[in-house]
Amino acid sequence: MKEDFLHYIWQYKKFNLSELVTTDGQPIILGHQGQYLQQAGPDFFNAQLIISGQKWAGNVEIHIKSSDWYLHHHETDTNYDNVILHVVWEHDAPVFNKNQITIPVLELKKYVAPATLAQYQSLLTPKSWIFCEKQLKEIDSFVGQNWKERLFFERLERKAIAIETILAQTNNDWESVLFTMLAKNFGLNTNGATFQQIAQSIPFAVIRKESFEPENLEALLFGFANLLAPDKEDVYYKDLQFRYYYLIHKYQLTPPIVPPVAFFKHRPDNFPTIRLSQLARLYHQQQNLFSKIIDLHSVDQIRNLLAVAASNYWQTHYQFDKESPKKSRTLSHSFIDLLIINTLVPFQFAYNKSLGKSVSEEIVMLINQIPAEKNAIIDKFTTFGQPSQSAFDSQSLLQLKNEYCVNKKCLSCAIGMLLMKNNN
Repeated sequence: MKEDFLHYIWQYKKFNLSELVTTDGQPIILGHQGQYLQQAGPDFFNAQLIISGQKWAGNVEIHIKSSDWYLHHHETDTNYDNVILHVVWEHDAPVFNKNQITIPVLELKKYVAPATLAQYQSLLTPKSWIFCEKQLKEIDSFVGQNWKERLFFERLERKAIAIETILAQTNNDWESVLFTMLAKNFGLNTNGATFQQIAQSIPFAVIRKESFEPENLEALLFGFANLLAPDKEDVYYKDLQFRYYYLIHKYQLTPPIVPPVAFFKHRPDNFPTIRLSQLARLYHQQQNLFSKIIDLHSVDQIRNLLAVAASNYWQTHYQFDKESPKKSRTLSHSFIDLLIINTLVPFQFAYNKSLGKSVSEEIVMLINQIPAEKNAIIDKFTTFGQPSQSAFDSQSLLQLKNEYCVNKKCLSCAIGMLLMKNNN
């Protein structure tokens, strides 16, 4: 038994409302169950009840057991002074308010139909992957699409918050924050945190000044990533090393202490050497990048804007001193699509939000132009009848799995609630 089930039962009145009585025999008439705000304090605000003929307006607190009141220390919290009813699954102890008057208790298990409880227990019975996997194919398409849209914007809001946090540290320098977040996503999951730390350690004013010489940008990024030590015989390596020491002296920069960048388990095109060189070339070729991308709503336009290649040296190398067959190390469409999903779309959303503008429709149109991501989670949803046609679908399903399924928040999920409703 979980409290979220009791919240669901109370919020939607999924119990027998006739002949309700408190644990000490006082009749209850439920007028309004209150507002479920999901914030600090009692679970439901401004409920309206009649207990033994006396009208009450106040708050309702819900627990599995009455004694949880003391387990959570509500007796010392003034937020709970206005609780008029304590709703529990099992009554095991009396609870008193600050005036030492007993708070009325409603024991819900006496009023919940066995079928409702059985359906809840069935929903939460462990399956091979997620609780509702066998029922996903039955979900009404209208409900599913509306829920996906909400999930997509929940995920987008979370990404926007990360942008806003860094923005507050840079005196609202959108160009600087864009550089930081692009660096993070150029590093993918493995090197993302290190790349972000490197980007935040170089004042963006320095990036602006040195962007006319891409080798200088590359030298700074490689140096801060500890890729220019110890000495090597490679001529290009020595040139970058010379530039790096000159630049940190010129700008009085302090290299950060960062974890070693990872090569292991990466395809060569994702080696940190290649990605850092491409990032340097991007900022060499595209001045004022933020102002260029903020109003673009065509994937083709963005792909053209970001179509940069690593420097000439990296056309024939993946690592220093190790020559490889020549290949144009240009950002692929699939990699640019990841940058659109994880950086550019969140930036468009966050920037327009800061201006009080909604671009929800434009963002949905843009994200629907991008093919769905390919990973184990999306593959599993496809297996259970929820295929992804675009990045809109895959982003929504990633949010569903990571924020709802993993955390067993079935009764906060539109799919879980629909399945409960259909079986009541």
